[in-house]
Formats: sequence, C-alpha cells, structure tokens
Amino acid sequence: MSHFTDIRNIYCVGRNYGLHAAELGNAVPEQPMLFSKPTHSLVPLDGGEIEVPGGRGEVHFETEVVIRIGKSYKKGARADDLIDGVALGLDLTLRDVQSELKKKGYPWLAAKGFRNSAPITGFRPFGGTEALARNDFGLLKNGEEAQRGNVNDMIFDLQTIVDYCAEHYGIGPGDVIFTGTPAGVGPVADGDRFQLRFGGDIWGEGVIRLAK
Repeated sequence: MSHFTDIRNIYCVGRNYGLHAAELGNAVPEQPMLFSKPTHSLVPLDGGEIEVPGGRGEVHFETEVVIRIGKSYKKGARADDLIDGVALGLDLTLRDVQSELKKKGYPWLAAKGFRNSAPITGFRPFGGTEALARNDFGLLKNGEEAQRGNVNDMIFDLQTIVDYCAEHYGIGPGDVIFTGTPAGVGPVADGDRFQLRFGGDIWGEGVIRLAK
C-alpha cells in the first residue's frame, strides 16, 4: 500500500459508457455522475489475492481507466497538462446491495466503498489523451476476455470530467479518477484471476477471494 499513500481523493464516474448504462437498464446521464470511494478501498493489483465480501450478494467487476492529477487546478487548465499518471483499476460493486440502495434513494457507499473495492495497477506516465485512445483497455477473466473499451467511447471525455470535478468538488495533486466502465460487467467467483491490460500489455493482475 505504500505507493498509494500520496492518493488523496478517489472520484468515480458512473455510467460513462453508453453500452454499460444500457446493460444495467440505466438512463444515460446528461452530466457526469460522480461518486467517491474511501482510500481504504485501494488495493494493488500486484498478483496477490484480493479479499472481498462474500455474504452480501453478487460482487461485480467493472474495469476502468484511472487518471491521476499532478498539478493544482486553475480554470481553463487542460486535462493533458493536469494529468501526470494513468493506471487501470476495478470498481468492484456489491450489485445486490446497490440495487436495494437505489430503490430506497440511499447513497451508494455501502455498495461501492467497502475495503478492497478499488484494486488498481501501478501508475504509468500519461502521454496525453490522444495517445491513450490509440489502444483499447480491457479485462481478462481466467484468461478469457470479459471487457474491452476505449476512452474515445466515453460519454464525457477526460477534459469534461476534470472540469466537472474541479467545479463541484475541487481537484488537485494526489486526486485520482476512475473514468467509467465499458459493457461486459459481471459477477466474480471465488478464485477468479483478473488481468487488466492496455493494448497488448498486462498492467496488473490479482485473484479474488470471497470472504466467508
């Protein structure tokens, strides 16, 4: 966890890929839909085991590009100048819990913010938005492709997301943003091995363990 100590806030964008919104029966938002996770949700995708709740209904995987802010925000700042790192992460979700929370109009924290709900690879240098879009990102589940996406398919691009976060919540060095998941999300099973890849490279992996 030592390489996560400089992370301050974890923002997450919901429903940022049209096909993912459709597969869950959700309307496409008209502006970025933000929620957050505690820093205790972070866990490295370094090949080890990741323990998640096993008795609260289905746990779903959502593969996402994660950006890290490296500079203080000033109005009009370019996302390409503010972002200093990129990683891949999983927004793990207690889907049954989330469904009940949505019915009651309650916040999503119990479904999205549990310990180890944000497995993440190490950050790599950010080469700019255009470079990021040259390759697809995705998830291999037990060696089989489960998700594939491209940042070009996001409903709200990186600039829009950064500006929205800055205006409504504030943003600065050490803040990271999970930018949304493409279609193909689904439940995890005990012992599933997840490998997150960008282009042809595996950026990180881990094995899921469902706690009893």
